[in-house]
Amino acid sequence: MKLTRRSVLRATAATLAAPALGALGAGSVAGPAAAQASSTAKNWKHGLSLFGQLKYPEGFKSFDYVNPAAPQGGTVRQIAFGTFDNFNTVVAGVKGSVAMGTELSVETLTTSALDEVSTEYGLLAEAVSNPDDFSSVTYRLRANARWHDGKPITPDDVIFSFDVFRKNSPFYGAYYRHVVKIEKTAEREITFTFDGPGNRELPQIVGQLPVLPKHYWEGTDKNGNKRDVTQTTLEPPLGSGPYRLKEFQPGRSLVYEKVADYWGKDLNVMIGTRNFQTIRFEYFRDSTVALEAFKGDQVDWRTENSAKDWATSYDFPAIRDKKVVREEFPITNLGVMQAFTFNIRRDKFKDPRVRRAFNFAFDFEEMNRTIFFGQYKRIGSYFEGTELAASGLPEGKELAILETVRDKIPADLFTKSYSNPVGGNPQAVRDNFRQALGLFREAGYEIKDTKLVNAKTGEPFSVEMLVDDPATQRFVLFYKPSLERLGMTVNVRVVDAAQYENRLRQWDYDIIVASWGQSLSPGNEQRDFWSSTAADQPGSRNLIGIKNPAIDTLIERVIFTKDRDDLVAATKALDRVLLWNYYVVPQWNYPFVRTARWDRFGHPETMPKYGRSAFPTVWWWDADKAAKAQRS
Repeated sequence: MKLTRRSVLRATAATLAAPALGALGAGSVAGPAAAQASSTAKNWKHGLSLFGQLKYPEGFKSFDYVNPAAPQGGTVRQIAFGTFDNFNTVVAGVKGSVAMGTELSVETLTTSALDEVSTEYGLLAEAVSNPDDFSSVTYRLRANARWHDGKPITPDDVIFSFDVFRKNSPFYGAYYRHVVKIEKTAEREITFTFDGPGNRELPQIVGQLPVLPKHYWEGTDKNGNKRDVTQTTLEPPLGSGPYRLKEFQPGRSLVYEKVADYWGKDLNVMIGTRNFQTIRFEYFRDSTVALEAFKGDQVDWRTENSAKDWATSYDFPAIRDKKVVREEFPITNLGVMQAFTFNIRRDKFKDPRVRRAFNFAFDFEEMNRTIFFGQYKRIGSYFEGTELAASGLPEGKELAILETVRDKIPADLFTKSYSNPVGGNPQAVRDNFRQALGLFREAGYEIKDTKLVNAKTGEPFSVEMLVDDPATQRFVLFYKPSLERLGMTVNVRVVDAAQYENRLRQWDYDIIVASWGQSLSPGNEQRDFWSSTAADQPGSRNLIGIKNPAIDTLIERVIFTKDRDDLVAATKALDRVLLWNYYVVPQWNYPFVRTARWDRFGHPETMPKYGRSAFPTVWWWDADKAAKAQRS
């Protein structure tokens, strides 16, 4: 299942309303009697669960992890990196740099609870229905759902949004490839028809569609120019969510304010969420400057990704005076692969022996000890930290799945357990270098005059490592001498955020540092990550350029699983094949989110299990704490 751009989703759900008018067929609305019969025949539900039952029944008061009486008001100032030049999310990843916080004003048909796995509750939709074979799904919109200009949200808006996202976004094009028809089937109903049965996830993921106002995008701006949904824009967009954009400075800052007459503020699962009156984003070029701004009380909250800074940079007066609180929140809602990532579209990286040699040259243990204060653990799975991670030798259902593609995958994965090379001492490092050079020789390279060259052409082996952040540059530079010791030429190229994004879109890189977050229920998004189709789609997350028929087959196996056990087995099989192709050099992870905040906020006593910090979604401004800090 897709991990949305919302790190913590709006907590909203629906109660089952009275049946609305149904439909006779595509494009036509039935008469009252026939329509009523059609609608009541549907098995309407207030939410969907991929496997198992919904935790929250129809008509529940609020989610368990919120404070229903949370104070309203106050301002929170957050950090953003890089720059922005666009508010149009349709072309995100294809054109421009989309501003932070756009999701605050854009609603979806459904939203998830932060204490459940693979469930969705109604947001714009009050009810949902699908047949037992998952061949289609129908959503019924809420009658009171409104755009910020007061106009009702309609099936036409949903159809328009689906069409423009699928046509202009490589991600959504792949994500919704199995939807063959979308149509208005009643006054407030939209039906999505799929190209076949059995894709259990499709009814839920079409509910994650961001819904845009058709009348706005087909209208004109204040200067009378027709808007174009396929282009970037800095015109503040019309939305339907709890916040609207109040003001901004291009590339520097954004201020969102709460919508006083937000149509969904009384929904049961909006209670206790989105409690701040104002949410502000301040942009910084790099994390060093952002940290200094945090110390100077220019921003309120910081998520710390640097082990070095976490260990050494939080000893300043506000910490000692307890005005700033450091707190770690466990990561239980996702797995991750973070890695040095090869662009295998380039000939020099097509041989898996070359890619594996890079791993033997990487001394993680020494890096962890020297620059990370021993805080990290090496990643050994594309689903690290979850039950979906492959381990040991394949067996049972996973083995049976792998047997179906045996002739297309590395034979070693059936008899050997995947593991990364281990360094940390001179003898281990020497042994690893010998193995790395042996792999290069097998792949057709040799050492000539201390340089690694192609044995046939004499061309030197050179590589550029592309980075856009000083924190990344720091550990890339640590890796660089080890690669040079093998005889290759290594250049570390640091570019700004805009240039970096453009080069990624054009596949113009040798090696980058990339990460893929994985939900606890992977599905259709795996196509965007690893499929042959996505390899040539600019803006896709197939940054590696994988075109592997076995992986394509396993992706489909993951998508069309029938139960949780089947999903776990299929995902482990996919994980194992990805690992044994050595597409990346895995890096490291930390099982907690490191956070620091100025102590002027409150949060529920019971935090959501899968929400990490859930900031600022379920937090609130604490006036007493703020006043106390001001006095001290």
